[in-house]
Amino acid sequence: MSDTGDPAVDGDGLDAAFAETVRRTGAAVGALYLLSPDEQVLSLEVLSGAPAELAEPWVRVPVAAPAPVADAVREERMVWVGSQSEMARSYPRTAMALPYPLALAAAPVTGVRRWGALLLLWPATRPPYMTGREQGNIASSCRRLARVIEEAVERGGPPPAGGGPPRVLPDGAGGHRAAGPAMAAADFAERLPGGSCALDLAGRFTYLSSGACTLLGREADRLLGTLPWQSLRWLDDPTYEDRYRAAVLSRAPVSFTACRPPGQWLEFHLYPDDSGISVRIVPCGAQPPPVSAPSQVASAAVPSRVGQLYQLTHLAAALTEVVGVQDVIDLVADQIMPAFGAQGLVLSTADAGRLRITGYRGYSPQTVERLDGLPLDTRLTPAGRALDSGIPAFFSHPEEMRRIYPEAPQISGKQAWAFLPLIISGRPVGICVLSYDDPHDFPAAERAVLTSLAGLVAQALDRARLYDTKHDLAHALQQALLPRTLPAIGGLRVAARYLPATRGMDIGGDFYDLIRLDDTAAAAVIGDVQGHNVAAAALMGQVRMGVHAHATLGTPPDRVLAGTNRLLTDLGLDLFTSSLYACIDFAGRRIALASAGHPPPLLRLPGHPARPVDMPPGPLLGIDPDAEFPVTEIPLVPGLMLAFYTDGLIETPGVDLEDAMNQLAAELSRADDRDLDALVDTLLRTSGTAGKRTDDVALMVIQYTGP
Repeated sequence: MSDTGDPAVDGDGLDAAFAETVRRTGAAVGALYLLSPDEQVLSLEVLSGAPAELAEPWVRVPVAAPAPVADAVREERMVWVGSQSEMARSYPRTAMALPYPLALAAAPVTGVRRWGALLLLWPATRPPYMTGREQGNIASSCRRLARVIEEAVERGGPPPAGGGPPRVLPDGAGGHRAAGPAMAAADFAERLPGGSCALDLAGRFTYLSSGACTLLGREADRLLGTLPWQSLRWLDDPTYEDRYRAAVLSRAPVSFTACRPPGQWLEFHLYPDDSGISVRIVPCGAQPPPVSAPSQVASAAVPSRVGQLYQLTHLAAALTEVVGVQDVIDLVADQIMPAFGAQGLVLSTADAGRLRITGYRGYSPQTVERLDGLPLDTRLTPAGRALDSGIPAFFSHPEEMRRIYPEAPQISGKQAWAFLPLIISGRPVGICVLSYDDPHDFPAAERAVLTSLAGLVAQALDRARLYDTKHDLAHALQQALLPRTLPAIGGLRVAARYLPATRGMDIGGDFYDLIRLDDTAAAAVIGDVQGHNVAAAALMGQVRMGVHAHATLGTPPDRVLAGTNRLLTDLGLDLFTSSLYACIDFAGRRIALASAGHPPPLLRLPGHPARPVDMPPGPLLGIDPDAEFPVTEIPLVPGLMLAFYTDGLIETPGVDLEDAMNQLAAELSRADDRDLDALVDTLLRTSGTAGKRTDDVALMVIQYTGP
């Protein structure tokens, strides 16, 4: 058990509560994840029922990832996956790295705040549904875990942050029976034909009968405490390790056939439960199994470990989903580094004969500053040689580095390195350097997996750089079209925000503006162009300029929208636009409003609750060139507040639009209006779409303070 982390939080209390939860639910495997301080990453804190190696792909899970534990925390709900087919439909990336029949539940651990998530796995033999009673038990267990954490924090401990290696509870910690065969059981096994042996959940031999030793060709004292695929070279094949992995995770019997050289074929039957695996070994005759069985011909190449192969599959799926360069850096740091035990990462790109660092982990800023911009001299740096040749370089010890590159600067203090060139169609994209605090051997299998990963990272990085370039250009266009600042107009207080929907869709057509008409009038406008791309942003600019041109002529609201509508229909574009225009007449003490298919503004008068303005909307802009836009007038009184917004602030699947507007009005009624910027932030934070927006949001609040 690891002794890292905060002892006030990760001691016996949390472990005992977690173990009791796993026992009460009857789960075969349990895992407790804790949120990082910035609430962006879930880190595996405690694990039971499986070795830490099997959990490597999920030691750190971004909260935004398409994974059950992330969904449970992000959406604050229990996630249930009752079968492998359901897993493949709902979570294809997870299903690729976890291809076993099982059922899964993930639930948020929440108290006074979000602390993390509980993950439970059952064999596929359980019913593929969860009863209300089971859901209630899991929910109450999560609340109990949250209380344990909160009590530790109240005693003076800092909030848990995860991040260290997970603590693996010993067999039996979850209330399962512990291993330890009695003499009678050993005698029973000795009398059976063939051989019998036992493995713990980590895969190590804990018992072997004399028959098993005979069939395996090795004495018990040479095998006890070892892994079969390490102590028996002829079992060192990913296929056999995968069968063990399947037995542990599915808790279902598994069989396979293997050849002990020179030609004795053996059948292995694995029977798992929550304390370990019982194995029966019997000869299967002189006839070899079908040709599809893995070959046992001696080879100088050591097969890759099955865990690393699944790690590669999992990471390959993850890399297809990254969007920008920072996403690539985070994925490599959060998943590839832990998978290969690295403590440092530098991701660099070639620029004008030098290596420019794009991202890093495990180095001080001062060290990175010294490493950034090193020349691509193949005589001086292994990075330059690897990038020039396209061949990865591995250094297990600083002496190896000094022997080959005596002039290479020794800056970081690291003791081992893997230099992985990132090559696309023969073109160097950059280089990924994994480093270690201590000397580290790089077996052939590990080198092969890292080399394969470098190719996947290169593809992802190349796509990400193209995306970032395109995104930056489009974002610059949009920012140029939005008002940099709103004008200061006497008698009005104003605050506004624009928020993109999510990463990957942060270019849109939402806009707002405040226009000074003359000394006695001003106009406010908000709109939403269909789409999330450069075309939407460009059309948004045209609409805003069209409204601005008509408004400055003193045109009434209905004619402003009518003129802008004719402009859009003449352009013949397929994108439609909603808009709301308000003319604020200080001299006449009135506000005239017209809408083109846009949600009505919220009106808050002193001493009264906020409510949506009752006004008939006209059609969307760009559809009917002869459309008319009815005008609604309301009195302008001191203290009056209007909130203009786009539908991204209120639209939630399954929620009635009118109910959503009323909810937003209730929030506006409660909000403190002494600071409009703080009021706008409150509305954005408390709206029904907060944290799960799928559309852009524009929000502008104005308040009339009087003449």
